[in-house]
Amino acid sequence: MRSFILASFLMISSRAFQVARVASRPTFMRAMSTVPEDQKPMYALGINLAKQIGGQFRGLIDTNGPEMDAVIQGFKDTMKDELTEEPNAFLAKHGPELNNILQERAGSVVDKMKADGEDFITNFLDVNPEAVKTDSGIVYLEMVAGTGESPKIENTVEVHYHGQLTDGTVFDSSVQRGQTISFPLGNVIKGWQEGLQLMKEGGKATLVIPSELGYGDQGSGETIPPGATLKFEVELFKVQ
Repeated sequence: MRSFILASFLMISSRAFQVARVASRPTFMRAMSTVPEDQKPMYALGINLAKQIGGQFRGLIDTNGPEMDAVIQGFKDTMKDELTEEPNAFLAKHGPELNNILQERAGSVVDKMKADGEDFITNFLDVNPEAVKTDSGIVYLEMVAGTGESPKIENTVEVHYHGQLTDGTVFDSSVQRGQTISFPLGNVIKGWQEGLQLMKEGGKATLVIPSELGYGDQGSGETIPPGATLKFEVELFKVQ
């Protein structure tokens, strides 16, 4: 696992970065109207800094207690040249401990995400007795029976899909875009490879895919958390 300290600049590892970006979603509860009008441009600067840097740590630090106070104090002291120690030496001294803290918390977030996914699959099977859990762990629920051929791994397929996290968040949807998508079946996640081969042209199904058959502990971009279980509604139009 890479260290959070690279040269003299504070960084977080790829896995922790992905966890932090999606582990906690902003709620916009605080009214921006409390900021004086003539200070709103500077407030905008704060927003920009938080979006570019602070979001990397969302979910990994306590934003309602002394941890956040310490982060802000470190920022202020550095910006005002009021540090009492040389900054690179301070980072070298305390960086390894910070690295351990963030790595441990990132792992806890992933473990919780996986546990939530297991609970979701259990509940999904309970309320959908016609659903089938395969040996690999995906859940397949036929919604509309197809009448055409089933794809093989070497085929290209044309589909509509609607992808959600277990909390209902839509992370991607060709349905919402209003445009089907075609791709070689062998080029997508394992859960899709297996699930699509259970379908026939003209069919529609729900696939619930555990993380190990989806995007694993790394997640994908800003939208799919590490360790996430994914739910897709897929309509298979054509097999080539």
